[in-house]
Amino acid sequence: MYLSFLKRFFDIIFSAFILFLLSPFLVMVTLFLTISFRGNPFFFQDRPGKDSVVFKLLKFKTMNNKKSPNGQLLSDKERLTPIGKFIRSTSIDELPQLINVLMGDMSIIGPRPLLVKYLDLYNSEQARRHLLRPGITGWAQVNGRNAISWNDKFKYDVWYVDNVSFGVDCRIFILTLKKVLFRENITAVNSSSSEAFNGKN
Repeated sequence: MYLSFLKRFFDIIFSAFILFLLSPFLVMVTLFLTISFRGNPFFFQDRPGKDSVVFKLLKFKTMNNKKSPNGQLLSDKERLTPIGKFIRSTSIDELPQLINVLMGDMSIIGPRPLLVKYLDLYNSEQARRHLLRPGITGWAQVNGRNAISWNDKFKYDVWYVDNVSFGVDCRIFILTLKKVLFRENITAVNSSSSEAFNGKN
């Protein structure tokens, strides 16, 4: 009952309420980033969702588009702006994903949507993370986020798939609020983003 109906119902109600409640703040952030980046304040990227169906993930932009002399984008660390670092550390960049939740691409809680290029690298057990809608936050995020290994992340994701319930979702939500407030495990050590998954790590 919860997974087949109530989880989606709560996703719609909660995301619509938060978007309405934070709408003045979101407009202010959008305008500020538009000025800061001199253009589009949003970041769009293809991500695989439930049953590996690809959708457009929406986030606030945190990195510029600076390139090296040979035309290649600079590293994430070099392109992450001071305001972008703050927005990422406070998880403000994740808020536009509430729109993805309303559209049915995502859930408030579930395995985080990763890169499309990783799909062919999963083993059969890791691929089970795509049996549910991906989430803005999840069991792996409250158990280490970018500070844990890929293998541990996938174990947490699959555990969630097998144990999803209203009680588990409430626990994850409360732990997420705690981690956001204390800015815990935002990035891997000495890195602006987590290490890329190569099918082995």
